[in-house]
Formats: sequence, C-alpha cells, structure tokens
Amino acid sequence: MTDELLVIRCQLGEREALTELVRTWHDPIWTYVRRMLGPAEADDVSQEVWLAVLRGLPRLKEPGRFAPWLFTIARRAVANRLREEYGRPEAAAEGEPVSQDAATTLVDRAELVAGLSGLPVREREILVLFYLEDLSVEDCAEICAVPVGTVKSRLSRARRMLRDHLTEKGYRR
Repeated sequence: MTDELLVIRCQLGEREALTELVRTWHDPIWTYVRRMLGPAEADDVSQEVWLAVLRGLPRLKEPGRFAPWLFTIARRAVANRLREEYGRPEAAAEGEPVSQDAATTLVDRAELVAGLSGLPVREREILVLFYLEDLSVEDCAEICAVPVGTVKSRLSRARRMLRDHLTEKGYRR
C-alpha cells in the first residue's frame, strides 16, 4: 500500500493505517535522528517526531508528499534538540561525541560513521538525507527549506569534507 493511501486512511480515522504508517517509517526516522544526534537521544526525539506527526497528519494537504513532510518534522525536532544542547553551559554540553552504532561491525562502516560525526551539522544532515535515507535532491531541498542549488553545493562540500576527514584518519579507498 502506498504512503499516500495510508495517509488518507489515517486522515479518515483508521487506526490500522496509522499503525502501518508508523511501522513503515519508524526505522528510517529513528536512524536519521540517531545519525544526527547519536544513539542516546534517538528514542526520545523519535517519539517527539511521531507526536508531531499525529498532531499534524489531519492538516497534511498533500498526502503524496508524506516522506518530505515527515523528514521536515524530524529535522525540526533534531534542530530543537541541538539548540537545547548548544544552549547549555559548555561543561554540561561536553559528553560523548556522536558515535557509531554498537552493532556496526564492518571497519569501513565504522570509519564512515565516525567521519560523519565529525562533520558540521549542515553537511552531516545533507549526507544522511541524500545518501543514507535515499531522498532526492528536491526532497532534501524541501526538508531543509533551501534551494536545490544549495543542496547540491552542500552535498559537494560535505563529500569533500568527509573525504578529507577519512584521508586524515588513514582510510584509503
């Protein structure tokens, strides 16, 4: 069943459709949040995202655009959490850096995740949305509320920064 049909069914009040929608999109949203904030905050922020979805779903005018709408909500939740984190005194903000998933066993994947965590938020976000969530440049632009050209330039800069970071760490293709 398509997301569009599920959204319409949800808007009509069908609980089973909402269950299916959450089942379909929970993992991609949780993974996005985890990659942006780290595993410690992924559960809480993901719940915030789904609460916002539940509240906003009746007002969604274009059910076919559910994925970009959903990731826009997730992006706002991540940004709010980052704002809170950066607003704390520096000593309280120090903690573990965003790290790779404990289940990740491949060295290449660990290097990539460590490289991503070392990137600035804007660059990390665009790489996660485009490459790891498989969203189009247009969808990334809509989610980030920037022009398509900005997404392309951020992707280029992010790739270069990630490549440089991995090269510094001794990783080779």
